[in-house]
Amino acid sequence: MRVILQQPVDKLGVPGDIVEVADGYARNYLMPRGMAVKATKGGEKHVTSLQRAHTVRVDKAKGEAEQVASRLTATPITVKAHAGEEGKLFGSVTAGDIVDALHAQVGIRVDRHDVHLDEAIRSVGTHEVRIHLFAEVDPIISVEVIGTES
Repeated sequence: MRVILQQPVDKLGVPGDIVEVADGYARNYLMPRGMAVKATKGGEKHVTSLQRAHTVRVDKAKGEAEQVASRLTATPITVKAHAGEEGKLFGSVTAGDIVDALHAQVGIRVDRHDVHLDEAIRSVGTHEVRIHLFAEVDPIISVEVIGTES
């Protein structure tokens, strides 16, 4: 069945796309949830308006993500952790610790799954961490780990 997507659907398309799907998938899942409507000849005007609205929404969200990225890269984030005399941490600094520090110091909420650590941070010093905010907006922030003795 040919349907016009009304909302973004993972691995299928974005609003305004005309896609071919199984009849049962369209009738039982997409249409009842308002994600798609049956494609008709008169639906082409609707398709262009859906695509235009989706483009505007994506551009606005990307602009907001870029503003957040500039705020994140402006100042280093400081995380305190228990460390020994040689600068080795007792444990490690996790993505959750970085998210908490971001919220406390910059006031920005980020999901911990969007914080990408190449490897666990297990030493004091400055480390670079990539954060995924939006498609093609992945700022690299500086995280300074300060050791505290217990």
